[in-house]
Parts: sequence; structure tokens; C-alpha cells
Amino acid sequence: MLEFIKCETDHKLRRTAEMASDIWHECFDGVISDEQIDYMVDNFQSFAAIKKQVAAQGYEYYNFVLDGTRIGYFAIAPQKDNTLFLSKLYMYKEYRGNGYASAAFEYIKGIARERGLKSVWLTVNRYNTGAIKVYQAFGMKAIRDQVTDIGNGFVMDDHVFSIDV
Repeated sequence: MLEFIKCETDHKLRRTAEMASDIWHECFDGVISDEQIDYMVDNFQSFAAIKKQVAAQGYEYYNFVLDGTRIGYFAIAPQKDNTLFLSKLYMYKEYRGNGYASAAFEYIKGIARERGLKSVWLTVNRYNTGAIKVYQAFGMKAIRDQVTDIGNGFVMDDHVFSIDV
């Protein structure tokens, strides 16, 4: 049975950060450099970074739990423009392709609808072709491109995808 469990304790957030480090190295190997992966994990997915996102920026983290095993996570953040930012949606490689991301996406759209939000949007690395195909299969459309300087000489070179809910 697949469940989505909100991470509301330091323990759950810390375990999510540990999972994030492993998954990011799987997901981005060959897409961005190992140095950039390490930098992004340290600055955006460490326990301290996640804790700050939750406390100061309104992020909510959830774990995918399949029959008691954590297999991935996602993070969302409601925005002032009445949209829901899907900041992260990651799963361990061995669980991909089984419909779990689709189930999570439907759950996320349900959260947006319950809160009266008009759309869900995300950023995806323009060279992450596997993720792009998944988001297109969800019915999402690219609405623009953006390059964001994240420091230390690194940039995020992304497509922005969106879907009305």
C-alpha cells in the first residue's frame, strides 16, 4: 500500500534529507556534475536547508511510503499568486516506472484543489529528459525557461512546467 506521509518532526525531516542525498546522486548523475550535485544537496536538501524551508518559507515535505518502506519524497509550497509550487518529486531508481509518481502527482493536485489553488508548477533541469517525459505524461506544459544563479559558479538551467487543477 502506497501512502504519503507529511514530515512534521525533525526526525522525519532528517531522514528525508538522508534519502535526498542518495536519490539526487542517482537522479542527476550524468545530467549535472558531481560537484554541483553535492553543492545543491548541501544547500537545498540538507537537514538544515529543509528545516529552514519548512519554518521560514512554508514548504511541506512528504515521504512516499510503500508497505512501510520510504521510497521517495516530494515538497510543495503554496505561493502568493494562488498556485502550488512542486519543489521536489524524487524516488529511488528501483521504484520508478511503477505509477508511484503518478499517484503522488494526483495527491499533490488534490492538495491544490482542496486549498483553492489554480495550478501546480515546477522547475525541471532542461537536460533531465526522463523527468521531462514524466511531467509531460502528467499533462504538464512547458511555459518558459529560466536560468538561476545558485552560487559557487553553478546555475540551474530549467524549464518551468505548469498544469491547471
